[in-house]
Amino acid sequence: MTPLDLEAYLHAHIPLSAAMQVHVDEVAEEHVRLSAPLAPNINHRETVFGGSVSALSILSAWSLLHVRMSCAGVPARLVIQSNRMDYLKPVAGAFSARSTLADISNWPGFLRMFHRRGKARIVVAAELLDDGVLAGRFEGEFVALANVES
Repeated sequence: MTPLDLEAYLHAHIPLSAAMQVHVDEVAEEHVRLSAPLAPNINHRETVFGGSVSALSILSAWSLLHVRMSCAGVPARLVIQSNRMDYLKPVAGAFSARSTLADISNWPGFLRMFHRRGKARIVVAAELLDDGVLAGRFEGEFVALANVES
């Protein structure tokens, strides 16, 4: 899946991503990096709204699972079950979120459970970056459900 393919998918199926002007910077099996400009995500203090930071992190994490499942040829509906966002500093410009699996060694077990039960959970982490500087940390548990459109 190319960055343009993923970006088109996000904008078509998750309208908030278009409103935030989310751009897909990088897509790889081990990570996905999304970015967004300040203007559509600004708050009353002229920094990035915390909800936008959280949304970009969730989108990045969800996108990583979407890409990995698509590459594995496994159709699934992906939903977030729970998450935690730590805000380390205000962000006053364009920002990005880079997601990775929290523990790559859990991937084979996740796929086995998904194939066996039609449902599996996995944790994805993301780093929020402000011009390359760590500005926040995200961790979310996602559930993959079988026999439904992604």
